[in-house]
Amino acid sequence: QAAKDVMEQANRVVALFDFDGTITSRDSLLPFLWQLFGPLKLTGFAVLMSPLLLGYLLRIIPNGIAKERLLGRMLGGMALARLQAEAERFAAHTLPALVRPESAERIAWHQAQGHRVIIVSASLELYLKPWATSLGIDDVLATRLAEERGRAASSFEGVNCFGEEKAQRIRDYLGDVSVLELYAYGDSKGDTQMLAMADHAHYRGKLIEQ
Repeated sequence: QAAKDVMEQANRVVALFDFDGTITSRDSLLPFLWQLFGPLKLTGFAVLMSPLLLGYLLRIIPNGIAKERLLGRMLGGMALARLQAEAERFAAHTLPALVRPESAERIAWHQAQGHRVIIVSASLELYLKPWATSLGIDDVLATRLAEERGRAASSFEGVNCFGEEKAQRIRDYLGDVSVLELYAYGDSKGDTQMLAMADHAHYRGKLIEQ
């Protein structure tokens, strides 16, 4: 009975990790697009989409809208089978080198305690899911590409998983979080709402007072 009680207690503990800048040392989307298109084609896209990028940099166009339009233009119409194959290759061969050793250790610590570990990220679920699966991470809540007849659509399924959307995804996935003990790890304003939900909030590696 004592062992069962310990297991039940552990199952009530959930660790929520942002990905880019928290688990990794840098953004992961650009390296994925670099692998997918190569430098020449990627530069061409950057020139073509420069008004959109400028609007984002000047804060005229919101983050989520700019990202959806950019990725819709770049990935829309591509066969999902090809995208998934590229994502799995990226997850296996490129992402591990971007992961901070201390973040990998923290994830492993939570897993050793029997805690559930969930990635909550604005990055693409496309490549985060195979990476997380390879490490035994329980699930991924991330930005998803919409599908149309076996191809990527020019829009997201839902919205960019950033800010309040992170908190909403967590509530939808976990239900009543008040009965859980939450750890959260983030590094930017996009993690503010997620960190505010947590019993133990870590910002850029440091525990913050709630």
